[in-house]
Amino acid sequence: MSKPAEIQRLEDAWDFAKASGMSEPELLLYRSNLLGSDKRITNYGGGNTSAKVVQKDPLSGQNAEVLWVKGSGGDVGSIKMDGFATLYMDKLRALKNLYRGVEFEDEMVAYLPHCTFNLNARAASIDTPLHAYVPKKHVDHMHPDAIIAIAAAINSKELTEQVFGSDIGWLPWKKPGYELGLWLEKFCLENPDAKGVVLESHGLFTWHDDAYECYKLTLEIIQKAMDWFASETAGKQIFGGEKFQSLTQSERHGVASKLMPVIRGMISKEQHMVGHFNDSDAVLEFVNSNQMPELAALGTSCPDHFLRTKIRPLVVQFDPSAPNIEATLDGLASAVENYREDYKAYYERCKMHDSPAIRDPNAVVYLVPGVGMITFAKDKATARISGEFYVNAINVMRGASTVSQYCGLPEQEAFDIEYWLLEEAKLQRMPKPKSMAGRVAIVTGGAGGIGSATAQRYLQEGACVMLADIDEKALEQTVAELGKQFSSDVVRGVLMNVTSEQEIFDAFAKTSVEFGGLDILVSNAGIASSASVEDTTLELWNKNMNILSTGYFLVSREAFIIMKKQGLGGSIVFVASKNGLAASPGASAYCTAKASEIHLARCLALEGAPDGIRVNTVNPDAVLRGSKIWSGDWLKERADTYGKDKEGLEEHYRQRSLLKRSVLPEDIAEAAYFFASELSAKSTGNIINVDAGNVQSFTR
Repeated sequence: MSKPAEIQRLEDAWDFAKASGMSEPELLLYRSNLLGSDKRITNYGGGNTSAKVVQKDPLSGQNAEVLWVKGSGGDVGSIKMDGFATLYMDKLRALKNLYRGVEFEDEMVAYLPHCTFNLNARAASIDTPLHAYVPKKHVDHMHPDAIIAIAAAINSKELTEQVFGSDIGWLPWKKPGYELGLWLEKFCLENPDAKGVVLESHGLFTWHDDAYECYKLTLEIIQKAMDWFASETAGKQIFGGEKFQSLTQSERHGVASKLMPVIRGMISKEQHMVGHFNDSDAVLEFVNSNQMPELAALGTSCPDHFLRTKIRPLVVQFDPSAPNIEATLDGLASAVENYREDYKAYYERCKMHDSPAIRDPNAVVYLVPGVGMITFAKDKATARISGEFYVNAINVMRGASTVSQYCGLPEQEAFDIEYWLLEEAKLQRMPKPKSMAGRVAIVTGGAGGIGSATAQRYLQEGACVMLADIDEKALEQTVAELGKQFSSDVVRGVLMNVTSEQEIFDAFAKTSVEFGGLDILVSNAGIASSASVEDTTLELWNKNMNILSTGYFLVSREAFIIMKKQGLGGSIVFVASKNGLAASPGASAYCTAKASEIHLARCLALEGAPDGIRVNTVNPDAVLRGSKIWSGDWLKERADTYGKDKEGLEEHYRQRSLLKRSVLPEDIAEAAYFFASELSAKSTGNIINVDAGNVQSFTR
């Protein structure tokens, strides 16, 4: 039985002092960002806002009524001024004369650019007519879970009236488009006192002639629905009650770390996918429930939900009361194949003569009882957002199934949205993926100069990167800096000592949970020591060997295990040293350990080749800038070895090179990118020296 929920009320965050000097378009932006900042109001990318504004026509100089409306593909929470489309209202009204009926409504989208005001390049969305034809200055269209739970109930019309009375109307399901815009206009004209409308299986429209009052009204209507559900569901059984209990958090993550690489390998044959794991309370309540299988099979109800999550998830057969992960793994291949066949059958049942070709038939969402939810997509942000959308769907199912009966969208309607030619056109406009899109990398020594430069190079090309290091402060700083530059979605950090088997296991498991698996290992953790042979202690010798040789073996072994589970090949890049090929005075322990790295890479290249795992080595020399090994005694020791002061050492290294150039971390990163990318797809067991030329280290 559910307990009465403590509802955190929606906050009216409107700042009148801040808004006082704003123009109408600026107020629209302000309102949009406030609404989009709370995911209880609308999901990421979902919903839209508009304002009808009087502006001077740049051609005639006369005043014109202009519709400002969120453009195609935007998100109200993060939208800027350039994210709004602007269109002449008189031209939008004139489009009615061109409308040939519902069977031709898609052609109306092509007329929208002809209505553009002030040469605005922002494309108008399919929802533009829905805003244009509501006879109010300000319109909000949101996708709150509490409203969609009403809209997705079998008796949604009756529930709408029960909750809102005559303030909010109801319209039956209609695919977004021009016809729905006319329906909304008709409703408004016939119900002039209505404050909004619930669209079946879709969302909420509210309107007002004042920007703030529209914002406040939207909050009030959503809050009313939230309060109603809190009252109506209190004391009632949720999802038919609990069937399973959750594993502990560490156990859940352990199961996810084993499942995710295997699933990823099965679904990434055409394009590498990135994973996301969610074991929030809302997810666990659903996956552990008696009704989860039947509700999941019904599919999602809101177009935004199933466009991100596919029509339904794959339920992984796992019993947390008697966990047998090996049995679950053994059954995954047939489960994934069955899902593909079901999806293909769905496509064949519903396709039209002009439907786009079938897309990836693999599931996006994987539900695991006792464990949580796994999502996969072409990039990390999309995988995370897809998971968020399915949580929205869970919230909708929770509300609708508790107070009534939940209804997924009819299969044909869902297909018509998923394979809508207008949606296909949007997909075709997507930019070409970057060269490392969908790839996941671990970089050891990731907080140092070479490690962070390599991570940055990979991130520039679309990869996800886990930085591993023993320096907690430097690691946190590097993760924060790269996260700010590239998004916190794609970069993570983990404390890891390469001499600890347990820490390595935990770090690689964390990488699998965070990103779904592993494609690239850059083994870069290092130390440097300088001592004559008679002054080299056994402790110093072992420290070099443990970090630079054994450590490289341990991380490579773990990478091999994951890469072989995936069956997607992979790339391992060792960052060794010129000293692994060329002897150097006063550094026998360091040089020997680096030579060991190089030969280990050759051995691993032989073992990895049958599985498509490539292993190559980059040999830097004298990378002083940004390198942590030069910040300690090593700098003074090497300067003393060559009879130089600290300031003169870099010039000494530059002048001793054949090319008379300094070697920078970015130079090593470029070589590490080459070996990790498809540019070197036919190379393994190889070495690239990045040392500005040193005849002693020429490979023979």
